[in-house]
Amino acid sequence: MGIIVQKFGGTSVATPECRDLVVAKIKTAHDKGFNPVVVVSAMGRKGESYATDTLIDLARTAYKDIASRELDQILYCGEMISAVIMTGTLQAAGLDAIMLTGGQAGIITDNNFTNARILKVDPSRILSLLRMGKIPVVCGFQGATIDYEFTTLGRGGSDTTAAALGSALDAEMIEIYTDVDGIMTADPRIVSTAKILDCISYGEVCQLAHQGAKVIHPRAVEIAMQKNIPLLVKSTFSDEPGTLITNIVPEDTTESNVNDRVATGVTYLANIAQIKVNLHDSLNNIASFNIFKSMANNGISVDLINVHPGQIMFTVSEELADKAAAQLREFGCDVQTTLDCAKVSVVGGGINGVPGVMASFIEALSINNIPILQTVDSHTSISVLIKKSFVHLAVTALHEKFNLSC
Repeated sequence: MGIIVQKFGGTSVATPECRDLVVAKIKTAHDKGFNPVVVVSAMGRKGESYATDTLIDLARTAYKDIASRELDQILYCGEMISAVIMTGTLQAAGLDAIMLTGGQAGIITDNNFTNARILKVDPSRILSLLRMGKIPVVCGFQGATIDYEFTTLGRGGSDTTAAALGSALDAEMIEIYTDVDGIMTADPRIVSTAKILDCISYGEVCQLAHQGAKVIHPRAVEIAMQKNIPLLVKSTFSDEPGTLITNIVPEDTTESNVNDRVATGVTYLANIAQIKVNLHDSLNNIASFNIFKSMANNGISVDLINVHPGQIMFTVSEELADKAAAQLREFGCDVQTTLDCAKVSVVGGGINGVPGVMASFIEALSINNIPILQTVDSHTSISVLIKKSFVHLAVTALHEKFNLSC
């Protein structure tokens, strides 16, 4: 019997009615002859009693700068509560389920509390439980150091847990259950004609996730890709087939290659600030090195980097804009900051080498009178920086221009 890893997000396990739907998904996999390994997130969303953000807020009522190690101790509780309740629900349905923390499931991490990286996964305990006919219910988002310290994996960590376990167990499939029917060509709240993608490559979905799409964490995709394990993103609340993430084209598809289309989707990231640094130093490379080293030393992640003679442009999250500008002024730099920006991207495995893609991109924005502050492109994406007030118009225009509703 093959192994299937099924991950259920916070909305999927939030209520008894939702958990009954989860039981049905697990039973279906079991009845098809799979050995299910279940991964769960904390129940609900911010404001609900056991949600991750609620626990963070609770810890910070004591001290807003509480140490990361201590924060992880309370964050561990959200998934543990969820896993215990889900295990009990499965047991009540006649299934022999057993709850495991991330550490008990063999997930060993470094000690970077609240954003730990997985060092290795020891699947021996889960394999032993599967041989006994049990269904392991694993706390997502968690691991443990070699010294048995509790750690968490950062935002989207339950997806990462599922992918890491799927890889270690040589699973036949990793299913990511959420509250949407699959990965869409754009945010349906912005583009009413956005459609669900039947199939997408690992590379494309990683780009979509990095550029703002929130359906699956890119780390999870990268882990699954290492062993070419298919990922299926689908809804707990419907029987829609979902979106298959793979490099192997299903036999019943009419596409000769998942990357044949030029564009796959349009996505965006808001609350971004643009930083312009005017250089007066003739040693441009040395100045650039010092600027970016300074950002790194101060924990400021940079994006949309353009380096020109006499000027450097890049973006940071808006909440770090003042910190970045202050640090640069300490170097005597001439700094200009533009707030209320957003990054809008078109992603597609077919972008590379296709003439006219950039022209179409710019045309879509130009005819809608959307000023472009900055551009950057790669083999699989084209991105622009615009004012946040133009996001909805830009996403809609690009979705239409690249015929993504068809």
